[in-house]
Amino acid sequence: MIKTDLLSVGCVILAAGNSVRFGKNKLLTELNGKSMIERAFDAIPTDKLCGIVVVTQYDEVAMLAKSYGFDCVINRHPERGISHSVMLGTTALMDRCSGILYQVADQPWLHRESISQMLDLFRARPDSIVAMSSGGKRGNPCVFPQAYFDELCSLSGDIGGRAVIGRHEDRLVLFEVEPSELIDIDTPDDLNG
Repeated sequence: MIKTDLLSVGCVILAAGNSVRFGKNKLLTELNGKSMIERAFDAIPTDKLCGIVVVTQYDEVAMLAKSYGFDCVINRHPERGISHSVMLGTTALMDRCSGILYQVADQPWLHRESISQMLDLFRARPDSIVAMSSGGKRGNPCVFPQAYFDELCSLSGDIGGRAVIGRHEDRLVLFEVEPSELIDIDTPDDLNG
C-alpha cells in the first residue's frame, strides 16, 4: 500500500548499471533462491512511500518491477553513468515528493526494517540528507529532501548523490546499521563474502 501524507517520500531504485565487473547482469543472480533485484524490491517499505520508481535498462527487471506494482523508467543511455539514472528517477518523482530515497539494487543484505527506520529519521529531520552508514562510514541508501532535487538532476558522468553530499556535509545525518547491510556486489567473488 503506497502512503500519502504531508511529508511524502518517494523511492528511486537504481538498477541500470552494466555489471561490467560481474560479467553478466548481476541483478538476476540468485542468492538463496531469490534474485538480487527481488531482494532489493523486498527491502522497500512500500507502506512508508508515496511512489516507487525503478530505473533500469533491462526488460526482465522492468517486468519484475511492474509485478511488484512499481513504476519503471527505462534508461536508454546507461553509458552516461549513474547520474543519468538519478536524473531520470528524480524527474519521475520530484513533483509529488518532499524527499526521495535513492537505493542501489546490488546490496542484497539490506533489511526492510533498516530502511523503514531510516525513513523515520528523515521524517524527524526533513531538512537533512540522511544516509545509511556503518561505523561512521557513509553508504547507501540515502534520502534527499526536495531542496536538492535540482542539484541531483544536474549531475553528470558516473557520479551519484555523493557529489551533492560532499557539497552539503553540514546537512548530513548518518543512520547506523550492521556492516553487512552496506555490502554491494560488484564481482562474483563478492558473493562469497
